[in-house]
Amino acid sequence: MFNSVYDVIVVGGGHAGSEAAAAAANMGSKTLLITMNLQNIAQMSCNPAMGGIAKGQIVREIDALGGYSGIVSDTSAIQFKMLNKSKGPAMWSPRVQSDRMRFAEDWRLMLENTENLDFYQEMVSGLLVKSNKVIGVKTSLGLEIKSKSVILTNGTFLNGLIHIGDKNFGGGRSGEKAATGITEQLVSLGFESGRMKTGTPPRVDGRSLDFSKMIEQPGDEKPEKFSYLDVTKPLVKQRSCFMSYTSPEVHDLLREGFERSPMFNGRIKSLGPRYCPSIEDKINRFADKDRHQLFIEPEGWNTVEMYINGFSTSLPEDVQFKALSSVVGFEKVKFFRPGYAIEYDYFPPTQLQHTLETKLVEGLYFAGQINGTTGYEEAASQGLMAGINASLKVNEKDPFTLSRSEAYIGVLIDDLITKGTEEPYRMFTSRAEYRTLLRQDNADFRLTPKSFELGLASEKRMRRMEEKQEKAEAFVKFFADTSVKHEEINPILEANNSSLMTQSDKMFKIFARPNISIEDMRKVKSVEDYIQTHNLDNEVIEQAEIQIKYSGYIEKEKNNADKLHRLENIKIPKNFDYSKLKSMSMEAREKLNKIQPVTISQASRISGVSPSDVSVLLVYMGR
Repeated sequence: MFNSVYDVIVVGGGHAGSEAAAAAANMGSKTLLITMNLQNIAQMSCNPAMGGIAKGQIVREIDALGGYSGIVSDTSAIQFKMLNKSKGPAMWSPRVQSDRMRFAEDWRLMLENTENLDFYQEMVSGLLVKSNKVIGVKTSLGLEIKSKSVILTNGTFLNGLIHIGDKNFGGGRSGEKAATGITEQLVSLGFESGRMKTGTPPRVDGRSLDFSKMIEQPGDEKPEKFSYLDVTKPLVKQRSCFMSYTSPEVHDLLREGFERSPMFNGRIKSLGPRYCPSIEDKINRFADKDRHQLFIEPEGWNTVEMYINGFSTSLPEDVQFKALSSVVGFEKVKFFRPGYAIEYDYFPPTQLQHTLETKLVEGLYFAGQINGTTGYEEAASQGLMAGINASLKVNEKDPFTLSRSEAYIGVLIDDLITKGTEEPYRMFTSRAEYRTLLRQDNADFRLTPKSFELGLASEKRMRRMEEKQEKAEAFVKFFADTSVKHEEINPILEANNSSLMTQSDKMFKIFARPNISIEDMRKVKSVEDYIQTHNLDNEVIEQAEIQIKYSGYIEKEKNNADKLHRLENIKIPKNFDYSKLKSMSMEAREKLNKIQPVTISQASRISGVSPSDVSVLLVYMGR
């Protein structure tokens, strides 16, 4: 049945598994995606949306690296919003509301049209390991499938346990069974495992809601899109979301069920996502708040199913129903299904290398929630990196990693393997110290050349990116080289309450003023003439505006990144024994011996390692 040896086997068909399989196959590796249900490839298990704060930057990075998440987000989008537009561009974050069914369908069809990729539906119950090297997988039917590498992307399925009130049952997702066997084998191989929790809200019938009592949340007037490729187009029509609020009455009804809540009666012992708490956790932790926002999100273009964002819960279903019925607009609500919490196994990610290959078993990679992350975008980016690196390894090529100054994906993976996590890890802009460099608008400039070198980005895509970059740089140069007369610019400055000029000056200096926009500058005839003559599109114009307005911040961060890069270049010998460095603190020695950082820079980011410990290390390395 499986006569040949695969280069890469991907276990699990969620967001991490789908990106991993696509990346490995597109790099020419013979790949098998094996999952328990092929109907649920790239299923949106929780909210029907992609992107958001920092997550939107990750989707743009995945797209620039040749992944599929951005394209599928565009083809299945029902609403687009650029979040944080009132703040600086480092904070702008694209987000789409998706058609859940179309999202999964488009993903599957894209994977089926990917060369070198096979599919198989079955549960993987264990790994084939020989001399600390993975050589394949075994299934629940007893099949043994050989491969040169394996990527585990098991999501919430490893010994998954679903909780609704005082009921609990095995499952990896509502209506789907849990996966067993893998955790136990990994622990026997020396891996450390733990438990985490996540939750989801009820799904309700939109026909039973009164939207006239809610606040409409439309998409952007001029929607953009995720993918840099021209195979997708911005939305022409959009579906609105709606907003309502909980109330003291709703909170009192929820509290009545607390003694039956698995969160409060001790049945759930694992930690859930701090930044996406359940409704019971919110009213318990924030007792001073008399209301919380609820976002009512449609699950697609035509379905009546609605997702109640902000009402994640594991309370008994009767308590959920009673409380939600007291929310404005929900008086006659009908449930499709109640919310629930799920506990599952994960493996602390300090057991991984930067490539996401495990330190204990060669050729074995972990990606997604198995590493303690939460979110489709975080999972997808890890899957992409694991797929790339598994393919590179089987072809005996150098590994591919991203630094913290190159991508949010680099920040995510470095945080995981250097610091570990004891609660579901979610990406935020605040986690990235170089966020002015890592904007959503320039992900293609940062990463498409790397993707092209890997063989994922086509030459056409590379040339298109270079043309955009050249046009943006030329437009910036135009502002730096071209002067404007004070009599032409002063009426524009006066209209914006900006100090007037007494003589001609370079337009770069004027445009750099915080209260002067590109729309203002386009009133200068030479600027508008340049835009029309050179046929500049909105992407190029926006790029030039950001580079001019934030040139000082960008330059400062580049200098800081260069300093960090010098520490990244100081390598630490493999399996270095830190216990011999007696002038270093005991905690630092223990942490460094456990994590085995690759560079001085990585060592400096480990919690418990002080600047003086780093100095000791630098002295020992002859620096």
